[in-house]
Amino acid sequence: MSKLFTAYRPTRQVCKEALLLLAIESLTSHVDRRQAIRESWGKETSVGNQTVVGVFLLGQTPAEDNHPDLSDVLKFESEKHQDILLWNYRDTFFNLSLKEVLFLRWVSTSCPNAEFVFQGDDDVFVNTHHLLNYLNSLSGNKAKDLFIGDVIHNAGPHRDKKLKYYIPEAVYTGVFPPYAGGGGFLYSGHLALRLYNVTDRVLLYPIDDVYTGMCLQKLGLAPERHKGFRTFDIEEKSRGNICSYVDLMLVHSRKPQEMIDIWSRLQSAHLKMLIYMQTTFYIEMYLK
Repeated sequence: MSKLFTAYRPTRQVCKEALLLLAIESLTSHVDRRQAIRESWGKETSVGNQTVVGVFLLGQTPAEDNHPDLSDVLKFESEKHQDILLWNYRDTFFNLSLKEVLFLRWVSTSCPNAEFVFQGDDDVFVNTHHLLNYLNSLSGNKAKDLFIGDVIHNAGPHRDKKLKYYIPEAVYTGVFPPYAGGGGFLYSGHLALRLYNVTDRVLLYPIDDVYTGMCLQKLGLAPERHKGFRTFDIEEKSRGNICSYVDLMLVHSRKPQEMIDIWSRLQSAHLKMLIYMQTTFYIEMYLK
């Protein structure tokens, strides 16, 4: 594991006193998705003394895996945005658990003061406003070992060799522990450090969200379901209605331009809501 060095990493202090660290799992070729996230829900921002910062988690995508050579593009992107974490391992579906461990190691050494971590894929839309509102509402006890998402119970490995998620019986038998769907989940920085410390006692499992559930189980914890995480999307008839996104934390999946459009419309919806609340407040004060 020590040989898997970080080829690219931010040279600036990304995590200095960050309330929320957004860690987005991506592939080298997903340049358009990363840019859309930077322009929308993953935009670095500060509200008072609360800072939201983001990093993208990547591995190597060699030509033998039928990936184009985008090394120059990635070098430029990394230098410009200072938000790329690139490790020298082969970025494949069954290596996502390795990416998880490497990220937790980076948090423990380079970002130990982040209060909370959102970790998700680069094809989800996240209502960052709602995440922050939720985090600010938490009590200290609730926040300490927070881990929420779209939780899956009583699942087991797929045995059909034609499926992407196929796992032979020699690798795993029985039922998985509860785990949050890999589209995205939210947890405390305190728990991130605990998770990293336990990874050397949990054998790597090929499916990353299940592996995280195994690490939580080793700590005597379980993920908590939150209805704002919609890993399997919302009803089709509601997808064009911006009000459907106001109380959501995550929805999967959305294309890059859809992320930008939803975020733009959501800002307008939030502004209208604030104006309405202020107007209502002043009317009530006047009537008193």
